[in-house]
Amino acid sequence: MDVKISVGKRVRELRNKLGISQEELADWANLDRTYITSVECGKRNISIVNIEKLTTALKVSLKEFFDFS
Repeated sequence: MDVKISVGKRVRELRNKLGISQEELADWANLDRTYITSVECGKRNISIVNIEKLTTALKVSLKEFFDFS
Protein backbone atom coordinates (compact mmCIF):
# COMPACT_ATOMS: atom_id res chain seq x y z
CA MET A 1 0.00 0.00 0.00
CA ASP A 2 1.13 3.54 -0.76
CA VAL A 3 2.57 5.25 2.33
CA LYS A 4 0.56 8.42 1.61
CA ILE A 5 -2.65 6.39 1.81
CA SER A 6 -1.50 4.66 5.02
CA VAL A 7 -0.69 7.99 6.66
CA GLY A 8 -4.00 9.47 5.52
CA LYS A 9 -5.96 6.55 6.91
CA ARG A 10 -4.09 6.87 10.20
CA VAL A 11 -4.86 10.58 10.46
CA ARG A 12 -8.55 9.89 9.79
CA GLU A 13 -8.61 7.02 12.30
CA LEU A 14 -7.05 9.10 15.08
CA ARG A 15 -9.20 12.14 14.26
CA ASN A 16 -12.36 10.04 14.39
CA LYS A 17 -11.22 8.49 17.67
CA LEU A 18 -11.10 12.03 19.13
CA GLY A 19 -14.50 12.78 17.61
CA ILE A 20 -13.34 15.95 15.88
CA SER A 21 -13.92 17.34 12.41
CA GLN A 22 -11.28 18.00 9.78
CA GLU A 23 -11.77 21.70 10.43
CA GLU A 24 -11.13 21.29 14.16
CA LEU A 25 -8.01 19.23 13.50
CA ALA A 26 -6.80 21.85 11.04
CA ASP A 27 -7.29 24.58 13.64
CA TRP A 28 -5.51 22.60 16.34
CA ALA A 29 -2.59 21.80 14.02
CA ASN A 30 -2.46 25.28 12.47
CA LEU A 31 -3.03 23.82 8.99
CA ASP A 32 -5.66 24.46 6.33
CA ARG A 33 -8.75 22.24 6.30
CA THR A 34 -8.25 21.46 2.62
CA TYR A 35 -4.75 20.25 3.48
CA ILE A 36 -6.21 17.82 6.04
CA THR A 37 -8.65 16.57 3.42
CA SER A 38 -5.90 15.93 0.89
CA VAL A 39 -3.74 14.18 3.52
CA GLU A 40 -6.61 11.90 4.52
CA CYS A 41 -7.27 11.07 0.86
CA GLY A 42 -3.62 10.14 0.34
CA LYS A 43 -3.00 12.95 -2.13
CA ARG A 44 -0.30 14.77 -0.15
CA ASN A 45 3.34 13.94 0.33
CA ILE A 46 3.23 15.26 3.88
CA SER A 47 6.36 16.69 5.48
CA ILE A 48 7.71 15.51 8.82
CA VAL A 49 7.08 19.02 10.19
CA ASN A 50 3.37 18.70 9.38
CA ILE A 51 3.26 15.15 10.73
CA GLU A 52 4.59 16.54 14.00
CA LYS A 53 1.90 19.25 13.99
CA LEU A 54 -0.77 16.62 13.40
CA THR A 55 0.51 14.22 16.06
CA THR A 56 0.55 17.05 18.59
CA ALA A 57 -3.01 18.04 17.65
CA LEU A 58 -4.10 14.38 17.72
CA LYS A 59 -2.45 13.93 21.15
CA VAL A 60 -0.28 10.98 20.11
CA SER A 61 3.46 10.42 19.95
CA LEU A 62 5.24 9.97 16.64
CA LYS A 63 5.83 6.34 17.61
CA GLU A 64 2.13 5.78 18.27
CA PHE A 65 1.19 7.57 15.05
CA PHE A 66 3.32 5.22 12.96
CA ASP A 67 1.96 2.09 14.62
CA PHE A 68 -0.16 0.91 11.69
CA SER A 69 -1.01 -2.46 13.27
